[in-house]
Amino acid sequence: MFGNPMEVAVLVGAAVLLFGADKIPKLARGFGQAKKEFLVGQADADVEAERLRHEARAAAEARAAAERQAPGATPEVPVSPSVTVPHDPLAPQPPQPPHSASAPL
Repeated sequence: MFGNPMEVAVLVGAAVLLFGADKIPKLARGFGQAKKEFLVGQADADVEAERLRHEARAAAEARAAAERQAPGATPEVPVSPSVTVPHDPLAPQPPQPPHSASAPL
């Protein structure tokens, strides 16, 4: 990132001049706390994503098992209310009525 030690010295000197020597430890402490909170939030999001993947995999396996038992039938598979199906932009959309040229939009 910084190849030259002189660059680092100039940046540290500029920081001391801008913020003052007493503010730099407070700023560093604040950056450290922000980084810690970010990492904790990221870990929580990873755990939640893994839980949702597990629920989706279990629901898919239940549907596949029900399909093997009764081919052609659509099984009723309980789905957790916390599982949401994202909108698929590639799914076929219902046709839209044409707009008239004289009608205002």
